[in-house]
Amino acid sequence: MLSVGFGDLDDRDERHKRRFAHSSTMCFLSGAAVGDRTRILLLIPRLGAGGAEQVMTLLASGLSRRKYEVHLGLVMAADAAAIELPHWVAAHALSAKRARYGAIPLLRLVWRLRPAVILTGAPEISFLVLLLRQFFPAKTAVLVRQNGTVSWALGAGGVPRYTRLLYRILYRRADRIICQSRSMAQDLMRELRIGPERLVVLPNPVNLDAIRATQNGESLWAGPGPHLLAVGRLSKEKGFDLLLEALTQVRMEFPCSDLVIAGGGREEAELKGLRARLGLESAVRFLGRIDRPYTYFPGCTLFVLSSRYDGMPNALLEAAAAGLPLVAMPASGGVVDLLRGRQGAWTAREISSRSLAEALTAALHALRPGQRFDHAFFLPGTIVARENQTLWSRSRVATLRSEQREAN
Repeated sequence: MLSVGFGDLDDRDERHKRRFAHSSTMCFLSGAAVGDRTRILLLIPRLGAGGAEQVMTLLASGLSRRKYEVHLGLVMAADAAAIELPHWVAAHALSAKRARYGAIPLLRLVWRLRPAVILTGAPEISFLVLLLRQFFPAKTAVLVRQNGTVSWALGAGGVPRYTRLLYRILYRRADRIICQSRSMAQDLMRELRIGPERLVVLPNPVNLDAIRATQNGESLWAGPGPHLLAVGRLSKEKGFDLLLEALTQVRMEFPCSDLVIAGGGREEAELKGLRARLGLESAVRFLGRIDRPYTYFPGCTLFVLSSRYDGMPNALLEAAAAGLPLVAMPASGGVVDLLRGRQGAWTAREISSRSLAEALTAALHALRPGQRFDHAFFLPGTIVARENQTLWSRSRVATLRSEQREAN
């Protein structure tokens, strides 16, 4: 078995070891070596679609060329030639219009490469791979990266009724399921009755070099502030409607406060309409989707996570890596656990605009201009949220089983 941590990053340069925030966050990989290197196939729908895709491309770029032969499969992309990746990462575009139409080209790719390990990075791709697993080479290990809490995904609506059955049947075919937080793993155990021995808790990798390289850059903010930054897809679960409502309350005490929202999505028109109704046109900017939201960290007063639900968002981890003050909704057990008792972090009492406004106001009263924090979960040698382990010990398995019995 292989554990990918700092030691598995490219040995050519210490910077590659610092690029990723935590010693085992990269991923848990298992499989036999192919020649001198282990051949790995990472699978995502396409590049640039969201946080999950960014995690997988960051992983592909950071794995050691000496130890791994890295391939990135883009199931729903038509052309791999225009994709910007390090030259040692081989990209394969499978040209499927939808994930389920990618079965035949995916089988061809797997048999041509015969990877030791396949790692999936999106639910629809995970289902496809697990459905096809019986047709893969016998020694190929399959790892699934779980993007969010299963109970929320099933309860929020918008998915077919048989989705729960797919989860229960197919996830048992995975060698390991990678969760971003302990609470996500516990939820998966409860919902799908999957044993903890199949689960690994590994927070997402973060590109520390790129983030910290921007911190002495020019501020993109104007006016006295305070300046608030939020990042995410413009959809209901991200809670930007609650953030806009909260900002109206914050501006009663901090009338010059403004907000930048980086992200695109289907609710953009509705949110801009709400901004107009609340009289916030001069206080709120929508940037659309941008590749490097951390260019807005210089001059930013604080980062705000307004999500109704969010497993372990990359944007929050990136803001923490830059030392920004953090204000967050209790969007998941993972977020609450990560920020509990941390200096420079404020968590709202509940999911509501009023509670978010109270947390924002408390933070702004406490902060000094330009104040930054060394968030403990990003200091060298520390364990991120005490969950950063490549393998679960017997005691951890026993503990989780006990917790599962109590929950039932």
